[in-house]
Amino acid sequence: MNDYIPFQTPNLVWDSTIAIYLFLLGISSGAVQLAIAYRNSGNKIEKNSENWVIRSAAILGTIPTLIGLTLLIFHLTKPWTFWKLMFNYNFTSVMSMGVMLFQLYMAVLVVWIAIMFKDWVAVLVNRYLPAFKFILNWIDVVESKGLKAVEFILFIFAAVLGAYTGFLLSALISYPMLNNPALPALFLASGTSSGIAATFLVILLAGKLSGESKEVHFIHKFEVPIMVTELGLLVAFFVGLHFGGADKQLALHNALSGFWGAIFWIGVLFIGILIPLVANIFGSHKLKHNVKFIVLISILDLIGVLCLRYFILYAGQLTIAS
Repeated sequence: MNDYIPFQTPNLVWDSTIAIYLFLLGISSGAVQLAIAYRNSGNKIEKNSENWVIRSAAILGTIPTLIGLTLLIFHLTKPWTFWKLMFNYNFTSVMSMGVMLFQLYMAVLVVWIAIMFKDWVAVLVNRYLPAFKFILNWIDVVESKGLKAVEFILFIFAAVLGAYTGFLLSALISYPMLNNPALPALFLASGTSSGIAATFLVILLAGKLSGESKEVHFIHKFEVPIMVTELGLLVAFFVGLHFGGADKQLALHNALSGFWGAIFWIGVLFIGILIPLVANIFGSHKLKHNVKFIVLISILDLIGVLCLRYFILYAGQLTIAS
């Protein structure tokens, strides 16, 4: 099976567009979960709209998701009929359930962003849409009476969205490697990791925050536990394949050899997990809070997560159940 052509493997159902879509949704999910955790951690926030973790969630929660959805729409055979999926739900279809989840997630995310940036919204409404001033009152009411509920619901939706990316692939039951119960948890953990890395890049490069800022100190707490969890889930994923019967063993062998095997060993395991993990465990405090170091590790993390999406998607479609 090692004589296949990468990206043109036989029996290919989903290609690079889906890998990028899954990668972008993971960033969105992770960044939003991180911002909600930060807001409820006891750290004093002078003004929500000026805090760079919250700003990052607003940027990374919306833009990657919309880009991913756009890619998905144009990936369809008839993209102009996509609107039908937005209103006609099929509760037996994983894709249809994902569209519904996306709509709910984006609706609650917009409400949360409106509350976090209500001063910006007020300026825009008063200047350009004075007839809609009643929206400002609604925002105040939701903030005073329901912000905790909004954040709880948004956190759950973000987590489910991260796991959904794994469920989407595991629905391809004819592919032994993808039909794996560990896949949703693996994608949730790796998506959270990518959200953390992307948030680091935004707050350090765009926000110009110090490596010793309280935001950086807070985010650092999650890096090692998330990477250890991701590593453990990878082990569980492969152990499940090894003891899952002949088809799964063949899928495991095909996946970990050849081109996609190299992508896993070098891109996923070495670049994406082992280097960042060792650096964060054994690096000095000064090194771990150096801006250039954090940016480098974050880029490696994102490369690893993207490689994981490609590896699971393509290597997972190398073998079909007999």
